[in-house]
Amino acid sequence: MLAPEPARLQAAQPSPDAEAARYALLRRLAPSMRHHLVVNLQPIGMIYEVMERRLRAPQPDLAHVQESATKINTFARAALASCLDVVGWLAPDETAGISLQEGARECSALLATSLSFRGYALRNEIGTVTRQVRRSALRSLLTGTLIHSTDHLKPPADLVLAALAEDGGVEISVTARLSEGDKGFTNEPGYRKIEWRDLQALAAAEGVLLAREGDRITLRLPWVD
Repeated sequence: MLAPEPARLQAAQPSPDAEAARYALLRRLAPSMRHHLVVNLQPIGMIYEVMERRLRAPQPDLAHVQESATKINTFARAALASCLDVVGWLAPDETAGISLQEGARECSALLATSLSFRGYALRNEIGTVTRQVRRSALRSLLTGTLIHSTDHLKPPADLVLAALAEDGGVEISVTARLSEGDKGFTNEPGYRKIEWRDLQALAAAEGVLLAREGDRITLRLPWVD
């Protein structure tokens, strides 16, 4: 059984250590957030150029023009959703919940490209767990743990996410192991490493139980009703 959630730690004044850890984590997440933002913006310019050429034709094919306009609208909506999502990382709603499955998916999606470029293979084996945890706690601790693990283990390596659901909450594990894969071809843009003390400060601020045993880090989060 999980221990009871500490009494509303997230509502208390955050400690300087937690604030410093959050800043460091956001600096490390910034390249992935930038990619997350532009992935839906870049196609808009290319589609516009194609549509403009079609409109300059003596007899424009209006059906194709309409198709291009629809694509621009679709990518614009997706870009707006990405912007709102990134704002949620910067200024989280401390009361918002998210299913464990979806929360793990969005954390994995944010970091997967960056980790792959650096020589780390990320495998999300959490599966279908639809009960909810606090979104801000999951985002901070899961992404922080993934970055910490790669900061202290040279590539190539595998990162495996797993979860064990219990009555009071869930135990999420991140296991990092050396592998025989690609060593990667880029380094993380310059900022300091995420240290164990950073994870401890974030866990205390978010009311998450944190433990480490060998190459395995566990996070225990209570369910949100």
